[in-house]
Amino acid sequence: MYGDEATVDRILTGLGDTWAIVGLSTNARRPAFGVAQVLQRFGKRIVPVHPKAETVHGERGYPTLSDIPFPVDVVDVFVNSELAGPVADEAVRIGAGAVWFQLGVVDEAAYERVRAAGLGMVMDRCPAIELRAPRYQQ
Repeated sequence: MYGDEATVDRILTGLGDTWAIVGLSTNARRPAFGVAQVLQRFGKRIVPVHPKAETVHGERGYPTLSDIPFPVDVVDVFVNSELAGPVADEAVRIGAGAVWFQLGVVDEAAYERVRAAGLGMVMDRCPAIELRAPRYQQ
């Protein structure tokens, strides 16, 4: 696993509540759709990022991270590993606080670049699973 527990905790509880979800669309069969719902239940503001810029779960979508006109705390990445590195680089450029690569999304070079830029980074894990852990239940 990539991302120590302290980093996971900081991203989930202390970093901020605006999560840009790259790859989120209105397709309810895609994992991003359900993860976004879980994040909302835990008080996170989700921002769909998809070329179609669709409104999802009541939140306006944007075609790219750079099109979002307000600060983003976490960039949650649901794209193929081959496409994840440029998304991570864009997250650094827009000043996000952290990047989270979902289960199965692995790019070790991007992981190192994000960490070298001073951002929190978690890779090959799911925040919806992590949030269900006993330590996050109240």
